[in-house]
Amino acid sequence: MNNFKQFKQMFLAQLKLTFREKQAWFWGIFFPIILMVIFMTIFGGGSNDDFSTKVVIVNESSNEISTMMASQLEKIPIIETNEISSVSEEKAKALVKEKEVDAAIILPESAQATSIKLIVNKENEQSVSTQVVSGILDKFIQQANLQAVGATPTYEQQFETISSGSPELKYNDFLLTGMIALSIAQGGLFGMVDLVDMRRKGLIKRLRMTPAKMGIFGLSDMVMRLLFSIIQIFLLSLIGVFLFGANLFINFPSLLLVFLMGALSFNAIGYLISSFSNTNEAYMGVANIISFLMMFVSGIFFPIETMPEWLQPISNILPLTYFADGLRDSMVYNTSILSAPLWFGFGNMLLWGGIAFIMGSLLYKRKSIVSTR
Repeated sequence: MNNFKQFKQMFLAQLKLTFREKQAWFWGIFFPIILMVIFMTIFGGGSNDDFSTKVVIVNESSNEISTMMASQLEKIPIIETNEISSVSEEKAKALVKEKEVDAAIILPESAQATSIKLIVNKENEQSVSTQVVSGILDKFIQQANLQAVGATPTYEQQFETISSGSPELKYNDFLLTGMIALSIAQGGLFGMVDLVDMRRKGLIKRLRMTPAKMGIFGLSDMVMRLLFSIIQIFLLSLIGVFLFGANLFINFPSLLLVFLMGALSFNAIGYLISSFSNTNEAYMGVANIISFLMMFVSGIFFPIETMPEWLQPISNILPLTYFADGLRDSMVYNTSILSAPLWFGFGNMLLWGGIAFIMGSLLYKRKSIVSTR
């Protein structure tokens, strides 16, 4: 009961201090919102239905074959042809070089010619637009070859997408849950910097002279940060749904467990960082390194499966990977709390958070013993 009283008093004291600090509200609430809006605007873009690529079609020596090809190419929905009615090959190359168009297609100069040339800018050779135009042109040539020999296509491709969630799901849903996971994780990683400041001002030293336990002190701070995370997930979800049109299909028991496990785990990691950082600068340096590494290898912006194979094993041991996947499962795919992958993620986050909290408490206790000698 004595431990509970300590926890209650420490929690209320830290909560009052936090409410008085305007910077805490900015970095804990408003900065994650700004960050999500920026990334959702950049990466959330439009849908595939809005995709188009600018192409100039060169038909200098107009003939029956080239005119027919030009007419068919102009009917392809995602190809936006140049409005210039007569363009030479040199002019087309200049347009591509100056990036006024994504590509130039040079049609056969005569009915006997057998080549169709595709011209793209070297700098954009691996771009999405180039790959799309190249693929469309390749399929177009295959169909032209079949027509030339009078063959009728036997097989055709049928494309279908399936998902464990609703068919209405889109990339914005994936990105929204990733950004929520990142924001809550950063709140935990950076939120414990005030402990370093308290130690620098001598407040921790004074606390050591009391019967207070450092483990309870750290736990009370982590629970207080949890309140910030609740506000974060609520506000970010509202912005994602109403501003960016994201879809959420929430399983509340799964979400509650994932949220609590993830938020407390990253708060524990921040608590560990604060235990060995002597200055705010040192703390922020370590937190920034950890945050930066996990941000790009934990499947926040793109699925882990699209990353290089040598990098995927690293991603599969990071807590942010399982936190982001857990939020997607519980907020987007409506996954049951009995799901085995969900519990595997719980185990990973519990391991990271438990080890970090125990190590942080031991380091604080060790410093307490040393300071009294």
